Amino acid sequence: MLFPYFREIFETIKKDKPLIHHITNYVTVNDCANTVLALGGSPVMADDLAEVEEMVSLASALVMNVGTLNQRTIEAFVLAGKKANALGTPVVLDPVGVGATALRTQTVQRILEEVQLSVLRGNMSEIKSIYGQGGKTRGVDSIDDSLMGGREIALELAKRLNCVVVITGATDIVSDGEQVFYIENGHEMLSRVTGTGCMTTSLIGLCVGTKKNPFHAAIMGTAVMGLAGEKAYEALPHKEEVGTFRVKLMDAIGSFSITLMEERVKIHEA
Repeated sequence: MLFPYFREIFETIKKDKPLIHHITNYVTVNDCANTVLALGGSPVMADDLAEVEEMVSLASALVMNVGTLNQRTIEAFVLAGKKANALGTPVVLDPVGVGATALRTQTVQRILEEVQLSVLRGNMSEIKSIYGQGGKTRGVDSIDDSLMGGREIALELAKRLNCVVVITGATDIVSDGEQVFYIENGHEMLSRVTGTGCMTTSLIGLCVGTKKNPFHAAIMGTAVMGLAGEKAYEALPHKEEVGTFRVKLMDAIGSFSITLMEERVKIHEA
């Protein structure tokens, strides 16, 4: 079973406090940093061309998030990604809103052509856009909620890109090109807080930064967010308090334990 791998990843995070370099968006940057801190890692957010290579050299993983693009950060993505590849440092990409505009689509395509990823994480419409099926994207929100074909898309795209593919949604799908797992944890309230997808990517980056199997790491990072969402909702005194839920979510990530995962995680091979 996967639990021994999850335990090893979690214990490594607590022991080594991996430094996770983010080139991310300014909407969710603070939440992403705090998410990494809460689980036990160390975040850094640096995107200037003059220092991204040096920062990557110090990091255990690189997380790239295209949520708020500009010409400077586009070049930083490529420069940092290539440096990470040269060093053997894992790279995680969050293609926020790909397919919504030509700039986003072209930027993600360039990254995929010039940087070897360890993990690609997106919602269904983002992953469909990359796959080539034209998933409908409106801003950063997915409006393709169906799991139809999700297993096959994750499997084939993972093979094509030679990386782990994570499709997050009501049921999360994770594939390494050979295996596919479904994760059925989480709560609807996660969709009412901006940035929970970005935060999930950061958790995956932290788990991948342990240098353990990226497939196991991607499953664990995704599952942590789902479990935290459930715990946060249960802790709400009034069930419609979105702001309180956001705080409780961070609390739940901070108090995460492998025991909780063993007791409550819903993972099965597809």
